[in-house]
Amino acid sequence: MKTLFKSLLLVVNVIAFIAVPVKAQEYNPASFSSRDGFVPVVGKNGMVTVRETIAAEIGAEILEKGGNAVDAAAAVGFALAVTYPQAGNIGGGGFMVVHIADKNETVAIDYREMSAGTASHDLYVVDDKVDNKLAKYHRKSSGVPGTVMGMALAIEKYGTLSLNDVLEPAYKLAKDGFPVYTQLEASLIRSKERLGADPAASKVFYKADGSNYKTGEILVQEDLGWSIKQIMDNGVDAFYKGEIAERISADMAANDGILTMDDFAAYKVYEREPVWGSYKGYDIATMPPPSSGGMHMVQMMNMLENDDLKSMGHNSAATLHLYIESMRQAYADRSLYAGDPAFFNIPVDKLIDKEYAKEIRARIPMDRARDSSEVAPTKNLAYESPETTHYSVMDKWGNAVSNTYTLNFGFGNGIMAENTGILLNNELDDFDHEPYKPDANGNISGKANAQEPHKRPRSSMTPTIVFKDGKPFLVTGSPGGGTIINTVFQTVMNVIEFDMNVAAASSKPRINHQWMPDMTTIEAGVSQDTLNILEGMGHKFNAGRRTLGSTNSIVYRDGWFYGAHDPRSMNAATIGIE
Repeated sequence: MKTLFKSLLLVVNVIAFIAVPVKAQEYNPASFSSRDGFVPVVGKNGMVTVRETIAAEIGAEILEKGGNAVDAAAAVGFALAVTYPQAGNIGGGGFMVVHIADKNETVAIDYREMSAGTASHDLYVVDDKVDNKLAKYHRKSSGVPGTVMGMALAIEKYGTLSLNDVLEPAYKLAKDGFPVYTQLEASLIRSKERLGADPAASKVFYKADGSNYKTGEILVQEDLGWSIKQIMDNGVDAFYKGEIAERISADMAANDGILTMDDFAAYKVYEREPVWGSYKGYDIATMPPPSSGGMHMVQMMNMLENDDLKSMGHNSAATLHLYIESMRQAYADRSLYAGDPAFFNIPVDKLIDKEYAKEIRARIPMDRARDSSEVAPTKNLAYESPETTHYSVMDKWGNAVSNTYTLNFGFGNGIMAENTGILLNNELDDFDHEPYKPDANGNISGKANAQEPHKRPRSSMTPTIVFKDGKPFLVTGSPGGGTIINTVFQTVMNVIEFDMNVAAASSKPRINHQWMPDMTTIEAGVSQDTLNILEGMGHKFNAGRRTLGSTNSIVYRDGWFYGAHDPRSMNAATIGIE
């Protein structure tokens, strides 16, 4: 019996995530419960949670040396460009929600990619059909990257360190190399057909004889190190107006791409007012358009605020029925209204209005599923790839960062700009090419998301900070393409509606419905009895099972930080600062 107990305890400890050791007496048992079977990482002076261990360690080192959450977040972002090339990047873009405690200010930083000046709605149409190779696996699928400018702006306005300070660890990793880890080895094997077809990418990610790097072997990226050193020596202009931009533009010109030096010089980062919502005493700050994530997550929470979900039970048939129907309506509205606010008048205030939520909640029957054909985008309102990555950081001063960024597909379009070491994104596939036709992630959009010159494509990324009594309480986000919104929504609800600790909230089975196709994806772990009840109500499920999202989340409560990375992730890490 003792042997069995020790074995079970070992399994629980492995599942409970990688952590910096914390002495037993330093835990505050009043602040969390292990009743849910998962225990969070605990820290007293800050927390970093990232999908890749080396980058997490770099973020933790920044905090331990006195940098703030923004400094650590930027260092993590640049480090992931080296150690997590599947999605970490300086060749892509994303969104960051930041809370600065001493100013009591919360801002959303939009560093999403931007289309070329010569881009058009029919850019990928050949013989009246969309050419998927052009839209997904060609240099024409790349937008101007925003990561470098986005991280630099965050550091300049809200950090305490210099741009060089936060770039230095990434530079060393690229120049000197780092040990390949299990997930990276598997990702490179899985993507070898695409990456191996590109000479520059193949030279970096595979050995000279074409064989694969094995776990523990050192991967060096000299050209990427050169690019990072250019930014260190010459600032942001090196990327957008200097030699990096020249090399990428030359690579484009030589290979039928369309990004030019003028496009790089025209790029801007925008600081935006977050989408704000509230739910049963909590305030939610999340990403505004061109992300669709924030407004539709708030819309769903508004729809359910007056339901007693807790008494219905977590992941009960009644609760999941309401989740599915709320998702169905939100994604229907998303199909019509989500896009770049510089090009389309998006009715954000109406979509997140609580009275509107009451109206659409009243249409949901409790005893049956609706067909998606019954649910159209609400008319006359006043006017992404699973290989995205997310990380969250909080510091001892009360600053918080929720950051989600991406190349779109894993390794972007699989093309590396010659002599730069930079993988190119394929974010322009997120535009609508044929109105009301699903994109690669099953999402539907219309005119709001049609490609136009210097426009930003719609996104599902949903970096989020939840506040309690005016202070950051929960920082969370996820990758997952079109499933991101629903993943973040369920994680937030697990914490604030069902009182789960952050590790348990990250571990529970999730569902996803996106209006069209009229199918719900259910992760393993939802009981067959529950599925039978839902099927009896008319809900339809996808035949296969898959995982949905991969969150990195932090809760701050009673003077302690509690962090967790998703158990769906391999080689992720959560580190508490003592």
